[in-house]
Amino acid sequence: MLEQLGITLLKIDLPFRLNHVNCFMAEGENGWTLIDTGLNNAATRGLWAEQLRDKEVTDLFITHYHPDHFGYAGGLQQKTDARVSMTKTDAETGFKVWTDTYIQNLLQNYQTAGIPNETALQMVSNTAEFQQLVTPQPTIHHYFTEHEKVPIGHYEYEVIAAPGHSDGMVCFYNAEKNVLLSADHILPKITPNISYWFHGDDNPLQSYLTSLKEMKQLDVAYVIPSHGKPFYGANDRIDELLKHHEERLEETIAAIGSESTVYEVCNRLFRPGLTVHETRFAIGETIAHLEYLWHDGKCHKELKDGKWVYFV
Repeated sequence: MLEQLGITLLKIDLPFRLNHVNCFMAEGENGWTLIDTGLNNAATRGLWAEQLRDKEVTDLFITHYHPDHFGYAGGLQQKTDARVSMTKTDAETGFKVWTDTYIQNLLQNYQTAGIPNETALQMVSNTAEFQQLVTPQPTIHHYFTEHEKVPIGHYEYEVIAAPGHSDGMVCFYNAEKNVLLSADHILPKITPNISYWFHGDDNPLQSYLTSLKEMKQLDVAYVIPSHGKPFYGANDRIDELLKHHEERLEETIAAIGSESTVYEVCNRLFRPGLTVHETRFAIGETIAHLEYLWHDGKCHKELKDGKWVYFV
């Protein structure tokens, strides 16, 4: 199917448990369009240099601001002089969250989540390590708008807003072939991480569940994700994702007990032995589920002794 679409999948290694990201190349009338980039590290730079030898790149589409998708955008732009497009929401977020000011404020936010100081400091340090992996940052020439049409390979695609995993993430949908480049919105084997990162949408899980249900209306036949292999049957997978979060919300209510901090709930929901990087995502996901429950009136929260405490 990818060959028929005129799209080449480029699997780029990541130094995490989630060990790869799928980026894409597609030749157009005037040159090549790239979708997402990987981290700005030696392995990524070398792979792109090999792939793009003797190719003229005209456009770079960024689905969202997370480092594995956005990290090498500035570097690739410098190499190719490509026109960079992403949503205004995620462009502004990407320029903000890797700054010293934002990262320094994380410590207080983690402390209000009830995270012990030593662990919180390690999490802040881990976040700061990403600064070198996302710089230089690109100049954005164009902001995607929902339902905009863009050429990718042999076909035209509609830009579909898919908030949740990030506030401004987009997917690309081709109605003629009923194909979706799903970014991190729908993944075949794992559930996309839905986290609250102390900025932006204060109920990202609600946004994610809503956008998943809206995506069902397309009844996509073939999904090309940013992690894992392409697969058939988007709606079956969407139903699995919706069921997962329904169950996870029930587990979260049970984990609150009589009264708990974010950190205490997180430790009951996730297995022990997480790396610092994994702990950051576990905390973010726990907050997203707690905030969904709070917005839905299923639990309460109160600031006690500088820590947010949730109770049923």
